[in-house]
Amino acid sequence: MTISLTSLWRSVLVASALLIGAGASAQTLKVDPADAAPAAAPAPSSQGGIKGANIFEIAPDADKDPNYANQTNAERKQVQPGNNAPMWRDVGQGGVTGTTSLPYLEYGNLVQGFVKYPGSNFTTAGEAWRQVRNNWIIPYGGSLLVIAGVALALFYFGKGTIQLHGQETGRVIERFTYVERAAHWVNAIAFVVLAISGIVMAFGKFFLLPVIGSTLFGWLTYALKNVHNFVGPLFAVSLIVVFFTFLKDNWPSKEDFQWLIKAGGLFGSEEVPSHRFNAGEKLVFWGGVFFLGIIVVASGVFLDKIVPGVEYTRANMQIAHMFHGVATVLMMAMFMGHIYMGTVGMSGAYKAMKTGYVDETWAKEHHELWYNDIKAGKIPAQRTAKAAADAEPAKA
Repeated sequence: MTISLTSLWRSVLVASALLIGAGASAQTLKVDPADAAPAAAPAPSSQGGIKGANIFEIAPDADKDPNYANQTNAERKQVQPGNNAPMWRDVGQGGVTGTTSLPYLEYGNLVQGFVKYPGSNFTTAGEAWRQVRNNWIIPYGGSLLVIAGVALALFYFGKGTIQLHGQETGRVIERFTYVERAAHWVNAIAFVVLAISGIVMAFGKFFLLPVIGSTLFGWLTYALKNVHNFVGPLFAVSLIVVFFTFLKDNWPSKEDFQWLIKAGGLFGSEEVPSHRFNAGEKLVFWGGVFFLGIIVVASGVFLDKIVPGVEYTRANMQIAHMFHGVATVLMMAMFMGHIYMGTVGMSGAYKAMKTGYVDETWAKEHHELWYNDIKAGKIPAQRTAKAAADAEPAKA
């Protein structure tokens, strides 16, 4: 049977007209609200999902059990599903190690056990470390640095720069070779970078954060932390070089005791005779470079996690940090005096480390025993080949 397109199109139009008419009739039909059937309730949703519940409403009388407070996590799960209070109570007590698939033992331990560090209460190790840092290292370390800075400022304004008493001769002595100066300056620059970054990280929130705001302070401390971590190994290597470079002239001598008794003549009119390095410089060498240097470097490279064959547990890192904090503050306070005397404290001292040379008058007034050994021929006045060659025309 064949149906023409014209007949099909006519049927569609007729059906559409009937539907439109039926819709118009329904709109004009008046229905009494009283006769209207009540609306059917919506069908319950068949979708699943997580439903909220108050664990104490699941079994509100569960805490009436006399053993409620001593229940294990498995027992609590039976009476109040989802109440993990026993587990978190054990976690808060510290020292509880769970099971983990990660290849490190301490990853299964959320809170450390109870310890008592020097200066802390008997509490979890993390809190004990925080108490030592915030209650001792930060306030007393910061106070020491401020006191050292104020003392140097008072000394400078009270005594001023130590000047030469005699006239310069124009004849120079080579005090530091190029190798000695290079070792010193690499170490000095690394120390200053570490000191500034360390001070900002440890004390910056007290004097810098209120000024520049949290956003800039956060960016600055993050950048300085990375600078600190990378410059630290350079400082460690340069400190070793400095130690062996200047070791020969820093051995104690009997004349050092006289220098210490009179404080080098800083509070008098004349200096106490000394060899190439006086007793004050030797104290900085042995106390700062050697003793504190060992502690600072050892703890620093450990905190950098570059020491092989050791476990970097939280307890080890906390102990290393406390040693590092105390030793670095003491080193900074000691080196502040060294930096002062090598710059504004004594005329000619900075030039000696910059150029390597001092005038004969300077050598005689500040290190008379060293000067006498040079004049006696025990120590060469020019220790490098270039310096000796340059000195020949001056002698002629």
